[in-house]
Amino acid sequence: MSKKTVWFEVQEGETIEQCLERMQKEGYMAAGRKEEPVFEERDGKPVPIRQRIRFKGVRLEES
Repeated sequence: MSKKTVWFEVQEGETIEQCLERMQKEGYMAAGRKEEPVFEERDGKPVPIRQRIRFKGVRLEES
């Protein structure tokens, strides 16, 4: 039995569209989106280096 919801993260070098296509191939549809900054400490101060984007995927059969 597979999970009803799974979080998919946009990988480095992958576009949002490619991530959504990957979700669909695995049988999931985007039902939510979460963005959070990723920080790196430089000279004792947090500096944003990139944005982490994740999609909440729900099984296509459930929708």
